[in-house]
Amino acid sequence: MSDFTIPMQQVNIFFETYAKALERYDTKGMAFSYNIPCTMISDENTSLFNDISKLEGFFNLGMGFYRQFGIAHVRAEVWSRRILTQHIIMVKVNWYYMDVFKNPIYDCEYHYVLKQDKHKQWKIILSVSVNEKEKIEEWQAVRLKG
Repeated sequence: MSDFTIPMQQVNIFFETYAKALERYDTKGMAFSYNIPCTMISDENTSLFNDISKLEGFFNLGMGFYRQFGIAHVRAEVWSRRILTQHIIMVKVNWYYMDVFKNPIYDCEYHYVLKQDKHKQWKIILSVSVNEKEKIEEWQAVRLKG
């Protein structure tokens, strides 16, 4: 196996672990999935994190939303991955957020750049929210009408 062959299973396991941290509201576990420094971008914001405790604090804010709206199950579906270098890959993921009965709440698309650290662990160095804000707004609009 060449150095540039990165088994899809490694990528799937990484995002399954991240999804489990989301389900458990485990902000430390979520932050551990990121390289420091890291960047999160969307159309509205660009956030650079140089400190893992600030990243964890950012995730704590998001957990309030998840709890408020009953998000209990999270599933990551890896749509594609592109090997950029021996230690850097780009991954497209669709996230599915569900309630305690596994009824869909909303789904959204993200793109990630993962980089292998010195311990050969994959870490998110860049996270791009493609449509999460729009998907949440759509879900909330339907919810208010219903």
